[in-house]
Amino acid sequence: MRIALGCDHRGLKLKQVIIGLLTELGHDYQDFGGYSSDPVDYPDIAKQVAEAVISGKFEHGILICSSGIGMSIAANKVKGINAALCCDIFGAERARRHSNANILCLGEDSVEPGAALDIVKVYLSSTFEGGRHLRRLEKIRNLEAA
Repeated sequence: MRIALGCDHRGLKLKQVIIGLLTELGHDYQDFGGYSSDPVDYPDIAKQVAEAVISGKFEHGILICSSGIGMSIAANKVKGINAALCCDIFGAERARRHSNANILCLGEDSVEPGAALDIVKVYLSSTFEGGRHLRRLEKIRNLEAA
């Protein structure tokens, strides 16, 4: 699986931990930044990752900031993105199975590293169920067109 990965300066440590997991699991990834503790604007990183996912070059994205909220809001502004802020494995599974999330957002300050790794594993191993959820996702797509 190819994954677009990004963080701001407040998500750098967790991103480095997740890179280790992605490597261990054999996934390909591209790191879209940030690369240091120097402040960067999270909307810029979210846009790059979201556009990479929409392009079809990556199946999923993972975005990390302090809370995960800013990344989630910014990524969801890109048409076709379903970015989900997940704080536990239940949310990660539902994000994929029911909402067809294509970007996982995490907060470095709100999720312990071990829990974050479990969230990533569940998110990446879950698949969209389709069925009744398609109707609801179509309604969301219609909101984008309004």
